[in-house]
Formats: sequence, C-alpha cells, structure tokens
Amino acid sequence: MSISKNQLKIITSLSQKKYRQKHNLFIAEGKKVVDELLNSSFVIDTLFATEDFITNISSDRIVWVSEKELQKISNLKTPNKVLGIFKIPDERLPEKSGFTVALDAVNDPGNLGTIIRLCDWFGVRQLICSKDTVDCYNQKVVQASMGSLKRVSIKYVALEAYLQETELPTFIADMEGTNVYKTQLPKEAILIMGNEANGISNGVKAIVKNKISIPRFGETQETESLNVATATAILLSEFKRSW
Repeated sequence: MSISKNQLKIITSLSQKKYRQKHNLFIAEGKKVVDELLNSSFVIDTLFATEDFITNISSDRIVWVSEKELQKISNLKTPNKVLGIFKIPDERLPEKSGFTVALDAVNDPGNLGTIIRLCDWFGVRQLICSKDTVDCYNQKVVQASMGSLKRVSIKYVALEAYLQETELPTFIADMEGTNVYKTQLPKEAILIMGNEANGISNGVKAIVKNKISIPRFGETQETESLNVATATAILLSEFKRSW
C-alpha cells in the first residue's frame, strides 16, 4: 500500500476539529475542489491521487494510489481521483468596511458550505462566524463549498463583541422584521443569519436594531421558516439588487 501508517493516522484524525487545529491541516476531496484549492493561495501538504489525475505540482508532494487505496481514505461514497491535505492559512483581522455576512451559531456543515458558495456568487468577500459556528475546514463544509473557500475570507470571532465594535449598519433576519422587499438596503452593512433551530441569539438581538424578514406568500401561511442557506440567498439577492 502506498499510504504509510502515519499518513493514514493523520488522514483519519483530520475528521475531528481538534486534530485539524493540532496539525493545522484540512482535507479536500474530488477533482473540482482540489483543483480550485491548488490554483489558489492555499498550500498543499500532501496529495493522494490515482494515476489518471493530472497536476503540475511537485512530485514530492504526491502519493500515487490505486482506486482501492483511495477508497480506504475517502469520506465520499464514490471517491473521485484525488484527496488533498492542505495547510490551514493564518487568520487575518476582519475588514471594517464593505458588505459582510455574519453567522450566529450555524451548525450544519452543508448550510455553511452553501453559504460560502453564496457569498462567492454574490461577491461577498468576508464571512464572519461566531465561535460556535461549525468549523469551515470540516470536510463536509469544504465539499459543499465547491472551491469557493478560496475566494471568501472566513473569520471566527466573539460575535457580540464584534458587532458592538463595528460602525457599519447591522441587520438580522427575523420573522418580526420589516419586509425586505420594502426596505432600503445599504451597500455597506453586516447581515447576520442565525442558528437553524433557534434563529438569532438573544445577545445578538439586543445589539442589532435593524430587523428584516422575507414575507410568506403561500395561501395558508403555515410554513414555519426557511432553511438558513435559502434565506441567505434571498436576502443577498435583495441587498445586491439595492446597490
């Protein structure tokens, strides 16, 4: 087997946040995601690839494996040619201007990955996450982001303190807020999206004055709420349209 016992141990451990932080490494799988990260500022540690994977990176960073070997280290149901281990970059201080999305305890990796893609789609370069939001280097987040991770700067902060210090107007998505389709939205602002089950935390609600909502148009008006990623897409579209 081309993969050493030590490499196998590290790959397995990176499924847990504490070991990603310990080794300062994360996993990306599949040709599209890995190619995106290879063509970015992310630094490759080791690439495990089948012989039909084409790349121009230094051969001392590549471990050539069979499809069977790749399957042993993959978390995908159908492994796709390559698994890359990348170095987690140093986190920079948040930017104080422009438009920012902030997440308050978003727990689902799929939702975070989709929101990263949405930020990329709508040209939002900074995503602020509360410390209890799921780790952006969780493998499911990396997969769901589909390479957008390289174009969106993600920072984890004490969210309440961050919001108290900002001079930008802040908005939360709230069912009791004003209709977003009838609200004048600024070009520079912070849009805060909440936890899947509980919405925005009380501490953040106490800080933020601007509340916006997406009205329900269904005849029965019985739909309880929208998925946080779906709601983010709608609100980002409205903010962008207002610019």
